[in-house]
Amino acid sequence: MMLPAPRPGILDIAPYVGGESNVPGLNRIVKLASNESALGPSPKALAAFRDAAATLHRYPDGGCTGLRRALGGRFDLDPARIVCGAGSDELLGLLARAYVGPGEETLYTAHGFLIYPIATRAAGALPRAVPEHHLRADVDALLAAVTPATRIVFLANPNNPTGTYLPAAEMRRLREGLPPGVLLVIDAAYAEYADAADYTPGFELVDEFGSVVVTRTFSKIYGLGGARLGWAYCPDAVADVLNRLRMPFNVAAPAQAAGVAALSDLPFVEAAQRHNRQWRAWSRSAIGALGLEVPESHGNFLLLRFPKEPGKDAAAADAYLKSRGYIARRVTSYGLPDRLRVTIGLETEMRGFVAALSDFIGGTDEPRDRWADR
Repeated sequence: MMLPAPRPGILDIAPYVGGESNVPGLNRIVKLASNESALGPSPKALAAFRDAAATLHRYPDGGCTGLRRALGGRFDLDPARIVCGAGSDELLGLLARAYVGPGEETLYTAHGFLIYPIATRAAGALPRAVPEHHLRADVDALLAAVTPATRIVFLANPNNPTGTYLPAAEMRRLREGLPPGVLLVIDAAYAEYADAADYTPGFELVDEFGSVVVTRTFSKIYGLGGARLGWAYCPDAVADVLNRLRMPFNVAAPAQAAGVAALSDLPFVEAAQRHNRQWRAWSRSAIGALGLEVPESHGNFLLLRFPKEPGKDAAAADAYLKSRGYIARRVTSYGLPDRLRVTIGLETEMRGFVAALSDFIGGTDEPRDRWADR
């Protein structure tokens, strides 16, 4: 039977595969695979989400007016230049559809978020991965890779899965070096976890240049990944384009309500930041003491490097950790087959993970610290 053929490029897409959530045969698991918030959502956000259930028969506010106003107040931004979406993934896809097409290309870094090439191919364009330098975006390499066909540069800052970041001065140098017609899309999903003095999400570049967009999400520190809620701060012209392209009611009413409430609970966000800062440092130190390479991270995760020796490599570590109920994330699809990415969880989860990892490295099937592995 003859079936309709998809557009060129669609079948070249490698479908995105999220972090695993279960291990067959185990009822108790600790999921450290998807960079979800260790503390979950704010109680205020949960209450607002539940309250919104009473009006599920009503369409949501198609313009996300209250949410955009709350975002503008929280981050001192013009609400008219904010566009909301069903996660920042939707907005990244809309940007690709709006600004790149057949015969054109986007650039992203070699270990950048996999949504960038997916969104690009879905738009009929070609994604090009640019080498990084020691797991860090290389501004000079990005600028050198630009061709007349380049329309968008996607850059996560901080980056997932490497945890590295570019300081504000380097981001400015990148924007100043790009042709004016190339859109710089800064994916700042992990901005709340970056506490380096020279880091900014990039809002100032949006205000100064006409070709920068910053995307943000409620899926990470706000703990609302299941609600699917993201937003973008754009120049006026880009906001207008995205509002023409997005679907009329693309953000559910409960998600909007939860987002507004989450923004109002600053003490909860600060508690999540403190928790991440403490247990990211503790985990990095403890894992490094086991002899593994663990670069500094500016997100809510760590990237662990394993030797290539069979039985001691990342694949073996992943299998062993799963047998103990700990799910980390393989990052082979990011070009990092010798590494695992591990989300920062609760104290007991991180102590248990390190104990299990220690047993793997030490070659024993019994936990050395039975309390920590509970």
